[in-house]
Amino acid sequence: MIEISNVSKRYGDFQVLKNCSTRVEKGEVVVICGPSGSGKSTLIKCVNALEPFQEGSIKIDGIEVNDPATDLPNLRAMVGMVFQNFELFPHLTIEKNVMLAQQIVLGRREEAARKNAMDLLDRVGLAAHAGKYPGQMSGGQQQRVAIARALAMNPMAMLFDEPTSALDPEMISEVLDVMTSLARDGMTMMIVTHEMGFARNVATRMVFIDQGEILEDRPTGEFFSEQHNARTEAFLGKILSH
Repeated sequence: MIEISNVSKRYGDFQVLKNCSTRVEKGEVVVICGPSGSGKSTLIKCVNALEPFQEGSIKIDGIEVNDPATDLPNLRAMVGMVFQNFELFPHLTIEKNVMLAQQIVLGRREEAARKNAMDLLDRVGLAAHAGKYPGQMSGGQQQRVAIARALAMNPMAMLFDEPTSALDPEMISEVLDVMTSLARDGMTMMIVTHEMGFARNVATRMVFIDQGEILEDRPTGEFFSEQHNARTEAFLGKILSH
């Protein structure tokens, strides 16, 4: 479904990604973890061309992301993206936020877009809030709306860039519950997160990245139970000690 091959990226003289390779098969949930500033978010943004890269190849269902001939709006409709800070339109109701891209990008009629929006808001537990505006909702609720908005495009895969990092602790579980439900339904997902309990329960594979390099790429059970290189051990020792 997603194939990342020898991807390198630079900001001027600073190399943020170094020869990164991994792949995500259909139905897999791959969690990308690592310290802050390691390149996790940059890597996931390269997948749907929100960040350009200078070397290597990324293919989504066989489509080359970096090919100038690739229709990027269509590609991004195929791969849903959920960001740290929700990115909802503050002047639109929740229902309209979920409807808008369906109408503009997919060309759906208003009634079809509305029905799909309401079905998805019901799925994330927010149908009763459809008429509210983002500013009237908690962070956890807004992030669930963002997930519904991404799902409204009928994506073949979903990307999550630290979806709980901007949330109060009490709101994290409601977002992770929705993501767990998606995983159980077979959605293909790449997730950047520090939520290791969630990762242990849901991920198919764990990818550990540090200073722009993928140092570990292994099944979740092995990642949490077997010996690693010193850098991964130090990271896990800190993040799992509390």
